[in-house]
Amino acid sequence: MPPFPLRVLRLRAFYNPAPCSLATILKVKPTASSSTSTSPFTTTARIMTQEYKLKDLTSLDLKQGEKREVEVEGIDNGKVLLVSIGGKVHALSANCTHYGAPLKLGVLTPEGRLTCAWHGACFDVGTGDVEDAPALDPLAKFEVVEKSAGVYIKGEEAVIKANRRTPKTSCKAVGEEKVVVVGGGSGAMGAIQALRERDFKGAITVVSTEPYLPIDRTKLSKALISDESKILLRPEEWFKDSSVEKVTDEVTSVNFKAKTVKTKSGSSHQYTKLILATGGVAKGLPLPGFKDLDNIFLLRQIPDVQAILSAVGDEKGKKIVVVGSSFIGMEVGNSLASQGQDVTVVGMESAPLERVMGAEVGKIFQSLLTNNGVKFYMSASVDSAQPSSSDKKNVGSVNLKDGTQLPADLVILGVGVSPATQFLKDNPFIELEKDGSLRTDEAFAVHNLPGVYAIGDIATYPYHGPGGSGTPTRIEHWNVAQNAGRSVAQSITNPSDPPKSFIPVFWSALGSQLRYCGNTPNGWDDMVLQGEPKEGKFAAFYGKGDTVVAVASMMMDPVMSQSAELMKRGKMPGLGELRGGLGVMDVEVVGEVKM
Repeated sequence: MPPFPLRVLRLRAFYNPAPCSLATILKVKPTASSSTSTSPFTTTARIMTQEYKLKDLTSLDLKQGEKREVEVEGIDNGKVLLVSIGGKVHALSANCTHYGAPLKLGVLTPEGRLTCAWHGACFDVGTGDVEDAPALDPLAKFEVVEKSAGVYIKGEEAVIKANRRTPKTSCKAVGEEKVVVVGGGSGAMGAIQALRERDFKGAITVVSTEPYLPIDRTKLSKALISDESKILLRPEEWFKDSSVEKVTDEVTSVNFKAKTVKTKSGSSHQYTKLILATGGVAKGLPLPGFKDLDNIFLLRQIPDVQAILSAVGDEKGKKIVVVGSSFIGMEVGNSLASQGQDVTVVGMESAPLERVMGAEVGKIFQSLLTNNGVKFYMSASVDSAQPSSSDKKNVGSVNLKDGTQLPADLVILGVGVSPATQFLKDNPFIELEKDGSLRTDEAFAVHNLPGVYAIGDIATYPYHGPGGSGTPTRIEHWNVAQNAGRSVAQSITNPSDPPKSFIPVFWSALGSQLRYCGNTPNGWDDMVLQGEPKEGKFAAFYGKGDTVVAVASMMMDPVMSQSAELMKRGKMPGLGELRGGLGVMDVEVVGEVKM
């Protein structure tokens, strides 16, 4: 056998599946040259990086705090973002790794946090690492070289095109530490990825009733996507490579003293750390007909979407009644109306989302959806669901208490969720809150249960955002769950670190893209509306007294992201200033984080 294959076999024999490159194994330093070599080893190293010229850029003349998107010559659609911070210019991927928003529109802080304008994903400019959800992949970082002929970056063409880099999570689980995660949603994904990113080497087991891997659940109601492969957060190979075991089963009990989790199948899972991330259970309606008739649907999981789409079929103009003018109800109603269906939304408030957003803003949403073909019955109470005259097993109408009868080929309920904690109801080691949630501290650690954490829809934690003052708060936002998971991973790997602080962010598709940051655990009593509300372009600032506690916006990016950064620093202007015409984009993001 020739000597070269023999050396390859020896390398394999000593290979450790921790993240490393062939160049690392061989101790070959990658070069910027793309020239070929007779040695396969040096060729592999040399083609890794090369220099690419940045179009129409002669010098690094960026001002402090400036962001500039530039094209990369020689690469189709190749772009990078240049950012000047602390006297140094950094080159990074140009778009957010969540949904691809241009980061040149984002918010940059003096310490180098770059926040996406759309959904609040945040990155460290110095490293490209993810700071806040919902992004999972970090930004790629490139060396910048200034020459007499222009400005260049060093990088790989594939990485520049990909607009991201792969986080280092590959490992082989070793040691006595065992993390069990109950639940397979956004919070679980945030926790398990952050654990591996932070070099946690112990075993990780995810136990979930959902038969698929963690998905982007937001796309169920917003886009009615029923193909799990299109919304997986990570493919199966990632979980294998990261030594994360996924078990499809239902947890029936937890012995907190013995540190074991038992499941419906009879299995038992030992843990040293336990993360409870079971999410919410969609609520039904305890009214006549709603439990008995077919073609009445909840919307929480992929099978729910599949059932809805099956009932809708290919025919247009199906009469669909959505009960509940909640975010879920409004999103699914809007999605179905855009597909040519006859959609009616029934709500108890005078305007959609009035309790959260106020009637004035709620009517903006109502107008946008009405323009998309959705009909509304507001200030309405449901009396019952009645059977179809052609098939007594199926729903045929929804009857309101004022006598109105709404014909229905199918009904979708969007009336909220409750914490999925039934398996803990009679547990002697724990006392659930009145709403069924678990009380935690700022680090999402469950009171009086060392090594046990609760995140997402089931967690009630002290909220320290504006107007919060530590008020116990439960927030049902997909993004909050993922950030909480990242926080728990930090606590497990570095217990002495202070809890991760973040401002809650969520978004919704309501005829236009809604952005929202903050929270109102103690309510709000005043609101300032800026922009052009009649055109669906606005920023709404919700206040408790003069303190802005939450911000909602449409078509005014990056107002939400700017507001979130100002809130973290205690620099958010008051309602009086905003009412006087001050815009948050006129306020500089400075000062230390005070949360």
